[in-house]
Amino acid sequence: MSEASFFTDMLQSITDRGRQLLFSGARATQVAAKVDLQTLCEMLLSSRGEASGMALAAEILDRWGALESEGAQKFLLMLHEKFGPDTTKLDQAIENYRADRSSAAIIALHQAAEPRRQELLRRLNHAPNGTAKLVRMRQQLLASKDQSAGYHALDADFTHLFGSWFNRGFLTLRPIDWTTPAYILEKIIKYEAVHEIAGWEELRRRLAPADRRCFAFFHPRLADEPLVFVEVALTRSVPRAIGDVLDEGREQINADEATTAVFYSISNCQDGLRGISFGNFLIKQVVEDLRRDLPGLKNFVTLSPVPGFARWLAKARPETLTALDDPNWPDDKKTAIAVERVLLPLAARYFLVERTPEGRPVDPVARFHLGNGARLERLNFLGDRSAKAMQQAHGLMVNYLYKLDDIVANHEALAQRGEVIASPAVKSLLNQNDEGRSGGNGQQGSRPFAQIVNSTLGGGRK
Repeated sequence: MSEASFFTDMLQSITDRGRQLLFSGARATQVAAKVDLQTLCEMLLSSRGEASGMALAAEILDRWGALESEGAQKFLLMLHEKFGPDTTKLDQAIENYRADRSSAAIIALHQAAEPRRQELLRRLNHAPNGTAKLVRMRQQLLASKDQSAGYHALDADFTHLFGSWFNRGFLTLRPIDWTTPAYILEKIIKYEAVHEIAGWEELRRRLAPADRRCFAFFHPRLADEPLVFVEVALTRSVPRAIGDVLDEGREQINADEATTAVFYSISNCQDGLRGISFGNFLIKQVVEDLRRDLPGLKNFVTLSPVPGFARWLAKARPETLTALDDPNWPDDKKTAIAVERVLLPLAARYFLVERTPEGRPVDPVARFHLGNGARLERLNFLGDRSAKAMQQAHGLMVNYLYKLDDIVANHEALAQRGEVIASPAVKSLLNQNDEGRSGGNGQQGSRPFAQIVNSTLGGGRK
């Protein structure tokens, strides 16, 4: 029996004993059935016994799991409205701090400011499978259309607790290969978010060959549920297109022949853990493991999608690049060449100039890799011609380079100065079509944007 299984069985045994103590006998069972969830939550917060506390936590989560959509939403609303900070204690703690700014007063203020629901969530986590159920509870919260202050306050509590419960120290890295148990491989197929896995045969092509690797992070309390996984191709060069990696007829090589490790898909698996960062740790750990096992590897790069590019382009320039309206434009060589001349400088602007209101890169994948210290290495025109990639990015893909000696400096450049570190080839694209003189956030340079595009494309296809 594994350690995780033994611990789970032990928790279940304690919980069952607690339920017998709390709810045994006909009268107790009838009373328990009439107690509402809010009362049970209050009982859990005031509980001192381990067995009784686990039994109450299990009872609450079981009832929550049986709720319909409307009832589940009311439960979340109740957590916000009824289990916030004790305002009387908080007001008193504030007054005490104003009069005496001692360490003890600061501690008391901190304790009084913490919403009661944080302690409630901690105690619910003691139930068997409590962690998994709380992750699903936050998933339900994130799926809610409610964007009120209460929604954000409750999500802040989940995020605060999950940031501690799922920190790197609790995560284990496991290789995923064709011998991994089928129930985990099924989840790899299900959770793949970048390049869809059509079935078992396609999964085998991604896992079984000698020049393929896959790694996933797991948490002890979610032992059979991957949190995030990365797929890696071992190659002799940096690929420009996803077909070079995934085509069935590609040339396979032995692992010791590879000089480059290509991270071509990173998928987060648990919607309830959105915003809890694992991928940065995953990539860095995988790089270390690959370097140890395959000393011939010299380059560590991604082949990444650009999910926000088409949306940005359409919003910023709605009447330009009319050639893109024709779904067959990539098949017309002349049009494709003209589009490439315009699209790549625009893509360079998208990465190097455009920013969110918070001053961060506008593309979510770029924020992830650049924030991790990668360098924007190359823009790949028509790197992915799948329907999804054409819709999201007009086929554009990107290589980010992870050079271990530069990761810290690259990260600091972005974090401290807002500077995206890019290769000379990418930077040079900004100087084409006068786009290098354009300002950020849609400001124009010396030539009107439509004039630049239409002069290059001849006004688009007729």
